[in-house]
Amino acid sequence: MRKNISGKSPFEPIIGFSRAVRVGNAVYLSGTAPAGAKERDAAGQTRRIFEIAAKALAEAGASLQDVVRTRIYLVHAEDWEAVGLVHGEYFSDVRPAATMVVVSQLLDPAWRVEIEMDAVISDTESGAAPGSTIT
Repeated sequence: MRKNISGKSPFEPIIGFSRAVRVGNAVYLSGTAPAGAKERDAAGQTRRIFEIAAKALAEAGASLQDVVRTRIYLVHAEDWEAVGLVHGEYFSDVRPAATMVVVSQLLDPAWRVEIEMDAVISDTESGAAPGSTIT
């Protein structure tokens, strides 16, 4: 079963994308930019991204605790530590697989960071993803 989660962007139907898509237990969150926070520094923009992401994940029936992978895109390499520290505030216990890369520019030149997330909703009784084995 597929469920598309809208972020209410007017560009979603034009470009053909969703804020997130849930298929079974998996949730794929599109690249999330710091909408409404472009005047903030890298850490502030990252916190805004986590606010947006948490809302979309919740609508899909997931949470930040279910995130298994992140992809972080930075415009300025020197922002790696500030962004990484915020990532750690949310994920120090979860510790998803993560990649951080530097790109030449994001869609809005004021954006310093954009983050994608993938989540797997756990079996609530065992804490394991369905079909997995706990050893």
